[in-house]
Amino acid sequence: MSSKIRIGIAGYGNIGRGVELAIKQNPDMELVAVLTRRDPSSVKILTEGVKIVHVNDASSLKDDIDVMILCGGSATDLPVMGPQFAEMFNTIDSFDTHARIPEYFASVDDAAKKGNNVSIISVGWDPGMFSINRLYGEAILPVGSHYTFWGKGVSQGHSDAIRRVEGVQDGRQYTIPSEKAMASAKDGSEPKLTTREKHTRECFVVAKEGADKTLIEKTIKEMPNYFAEYDTTVNFISQEEFNRDHQKMPHGGFVIRSGKTGAENENHHVIEYSLKLDSNPEFTSSVLVAYARAAYRLAKKGEFGAKTVFDIAPALISPKSAEELREELL
Repeated sequence: MSSKIRIGIAGYGNIGRGVELAIKQNPDMELVAVLTRRDPSSVKILTEGVKIVHVNDASSLKDDIDVMILCGGSATDLPVMGPQFAEMFNTIDSFDTHARIPEYFASVDDAAKKGNNVSIISVGWDPGMFSINRLYGEAILPVGSHYTFWGKGVSQGHSDAIRRVEGVQDGRQYTIPSEKAMASAKDGSEPKLTTREKHTRECFVVAKEGADKTLIEKTIKEMPNYFAEYDTTVNFISQEEFNRDHQKMPHGGFVIRSGKTGAENENHHVIEYSLKLDSNPEFTSSVLVAYARAAYRLAKKGEFGAKTVFDIAPALISPKSAEELREELL
C-alpha cells in the first residue's frame, strides 16, 4: 500500500495541468485520478497509470483519494463544485472572488462538516500568499496602512469571467498597477488610494462571428466584483492575433505595509512582499499542492470543516519534519 498522499485533480485545464506538474516535484505525493466533464477517453495527461473519470462518477473514487484539488473557475464552477466535493473528499481550491469568500466559506464549511472532511479554500497567491502577508504586516505594524498591487499580468479569474460573456470566443485580461500609486505606497506617506487609482484592466477579446461587440464591451465593463470598479479597456482582436500574442500567462504583484512605531509614531517602516511569475497557473498550482499536504495532515488528526490559509500553520505545508525545519530554516 502506498505511503504517498494520493491526489485527485478535478478539472484538467491550466490549473489542473499545473497541479499535475507540481505533484511531480513533491516525492511524498502521487496523482491517482483526474476528473473531467469531457469524454474521459479524449483526455490525455502526462502521468501514466492515472485514472481518468467523468466528473459525474466522482463518488466512485472516495476510497482512492486523500485530497481532491479543485481546478475549476471561480465565476461559475467552484460555487457548485466546492460544496459538492467537500462532502465527498478533503479538498483544496483557489476560489478568488474576494467579495464572495465569506459566503463561499460558509457553504463549503457546511458540506465538509457533513462529510467529516477538511476543505482549504481560496488557496493561491491572492487570495493565499498575499493574504498571509497582509495579516503579518497588519499584526506587526498595527498603526499603518496596507496596499496590494497586482501585475502586470494575466488574471486567470478575470480572463475566465470574460470568456463566460455571451458572444466571446476567447479572452485574456491584464491587470496593470499604477507606478505612481506604488511609489506613494512605499514612501511612508500612507496615501488613501481608491481602487480605480491603483490599477487599470486591459482586456483582449476575440468575439464570435456576428456577436454584438458593443454589448460584450458593456457587459465586461459593468461586471460587478471584476471590472466595474476599474478603468477597463476592451480590445477586440482576431483569433490569429490572440494566438500569437496572448498565450503566455505571466503575473505577479506586491503587498506593502507602511507603518509607524515610537512614542510619537516618529519611526516609519515598510514591509514588502513581491512575486514575479512566468506562469500564473503553474505557481498557483504549486501553492495548491503544498496546501494539499496540510489538508491531509489535518484530516489524519481528525479535524474537519472549511479552513483558509490563515488557519494553517506554516509547518503543515512543508514536507520537512519539525526538527528539520528548526535546524534548516529557523
